[in-house]
Amino acid sequence: MNELDVDDLEERKDQFHLIDVRTQGEVVRGVIGGAIHISLHLLPLRADEIPKDKPVVIYCNSGARSAQACAFMAGKGFANTFNLSGGIMAWARSGRPLEMLS
Repeated sequence: MNELDVDDLEERKDQFHLIDVRTQGEVVRGVIGGAIHISLHLLPLRADEIPKDKPVVIYCNSGARSAQACAFMAGKGFANTFNLSGGIMAWARSGRPLEMLS
């Protein structure tokens, strides 16, 4: 599985589709800017909504659920899928901002 750290993500964020697979209860505390929220349990139903024109970075709280999501997406034909190492906790620990979903 491909992994990406928070520094690489911030540097190249516009080159990826960013998917947050946490629960609705978790995302109310904030998301990484530009992320699309698709809960892990809904990913099988909504994976076709994600364009394949750019690589995809998937994150959760710490990286475990997003690793599952990356494996699923690879099986759906998404060859360039990356797990955000450390998840949103690593993003927040690094002092980077979170945004509220509208």
